[in-house]
Amino acid sequence: MDTQRVNTRKTPWQIFATPTLIALLSLVGLLAALLGNGVFDWVSWVGLAAPVVIVGWAMKARRR
Repeated sequence: MDTQRVNTRKTPWQIFATPTLIALLSLVGLLAALLGNGVFDWVSWVGLAAPVVIVGWAMKARRR
């Protein structure tokens, strides 16, 4: 039995912190793509690529 996971309760903030961050990154990326050029293009690339990278990392870590 895994002793580290016995009787651990998480608060709603602990549960939803990462999905909220991913959603905010996506929102910032989408808004930057719609609002301008130049620096906005870089912000949109980072904001829209970050969730893809995070999900890829999580899938790879889950396989181990």
